[in-house]
Amino acid sequence: MLTEQEILKIAKKYVLDSEKVFKMPMILLEAYTIKKSYGYIFFYNSKKKFDNPESDTEILGNGPFIVEIKSGRIIELGTARSSVYYIEEYESGRWPK
Repeated sequence: MLTEQEILKIAKKYVLDSEKVFKMPMILLEAYTIKKSYGYIFFYNSKKKFDNPESDTEILGNGPFIVEIKSGRIIELGTARSSVYYIEEYESGRWPK
């Protein structure tokens, strides 16, 4: 079992690594973290959009992700539907496929 600090470290590294994909600074939205018995669900966005919600900067593919407590494995959730949908799919064992 990982500690909260270890899970947060994994999440921050994931978001930092995503900067290479999106080619812009990204930020982990820690206030929106959902803590579950199996792991933590994190959300993130571009720093520019966070600093200025009215900004027209939009990125695609920055869906929420889970860091599993037991293994530290990252499970990327989708973006085509609501985060609730993907969380329910994960909890029912249907995600990832």
